[in-house]
Amino acid sequence: MLVSDFHYDLPEDLIAQRPPTVRGSSRMMTLDRRTGAFADHLFTELPGLLRSGDLLVLNDSRVLPARLFATRAGLTTQANSPAPSGQVEVLLTQRLASEHNEWSALVKPAKKVQPGETLQFADPALTATVLDAGDFGERTLRFVPVADFHDTLERIGHLPLPPYIHRNKAEPNTAEDRERYQTVFADTLGSAAAPTAGLHFTPEILAQLTAHGIEIARLTLHVGLGTFQPVRVDRTEDIRLHAEPYTLPAATAEAISRAKRERRRIIAVGTTVTRTLEHIAREAGGQPMAAHSGSTSLFLSPGLDDEFQLVSGLLTNFHLPQSTLLMLVSAFAGREAVLTAYAHAVTARYRFFSYGDCMLIT
Repeated sequence: MLVSDFHYDLPEDLIAQRPPTVRGSSRMMTLDRRTGAFADHLFTELPGLLRSGDLLVLNDSRVLPARLFATRAGLTTQANSPAPSGQVEVLLTQRLASEHNEWSALVKPAKKVQPGETLQFADPALTATVLDAGDFGERTLRFVPVADFHDTLERIGHLPLPPYIHRNKAEPNTAEDRERYQTVFADTLGSAAAPTAGLHFTPEILAQLTAHGIEIARLTLHVGLGTFQPVRVDRTEDIRLHAEPYTLPAATAEAISRAKRERRRIIAVGTTVTRTLEHIAREAGGQPMAAHSGSTSLFLSPGLDDEFQLVSGLLTNFHLPQSTLLMLVSAFAGREAVLTAYAHAVTARYRFFSYGDCMLIT
């Protein structure tokens, strides 16, 4: 199929620039993937729209303050703000070798940052050497050892908001972003972007789900380039995703196996959970699930890999036109049904993308 087959027109004013005033107050469209029927709801109705016995799987990855500003050797910058000139923007996307503190990163402007160069960050103790250069601004960085690398990131880094969320360059994050661009169940630090379907949940809604007999389990997939990289080819069969690391805990493996045996629905919260569960199912080859860690580059799209072995329901936000995430949703529910539902969402003025509203597809 053509990537352009997944295009839709979206007015810019429907791209949510802020989270809803109250977490959990988003709108939610339901879509029946067998009939294509859709309806308008509120996210607070979720516990009543699921069935007692459903297994709801969450991604508990926590977003790193992975957006940093540096200068090339010989230039200076001030703490917590971009340099007025000669600045380099660095987005850490995945840790590669913990013993050497090596990271994959995207840098801008990429052409000026070449292997062998040293980058100086806002904390004078933090520097990195560029080891390797890849396509589209990808670089491999090795940071000098510091007492607590993650503590340093917390002090000088910014949460990596998507480019369609506009903030003042002098303040890439607000205090609101620091709180609301994390899920309430975020636990394991490592993502370069939020698993946004989880942003709608509150402790109260999670408690209501449990009270309705819905089982809740967690896994971890650290969001990186595999989730948010732009598509640069014309045909879907030419798309290749970067691998992203995941961990399946023993309790979740057992919950999935039990739900399968009892023929209960498994509802994935987000495309990251969907890709992880479907990758694990393919790797297991029908054998019982077991706790493990690994990585996935699974790409799900209509006409390619569109057989869903574990996931029978999906809670997801509205995704960018021609994105791999929209292709995944279309593989699950059918391209025409999804694009028809999206057209209704535009007409009904749903809020789109990371801070926007959501869909429940069953």
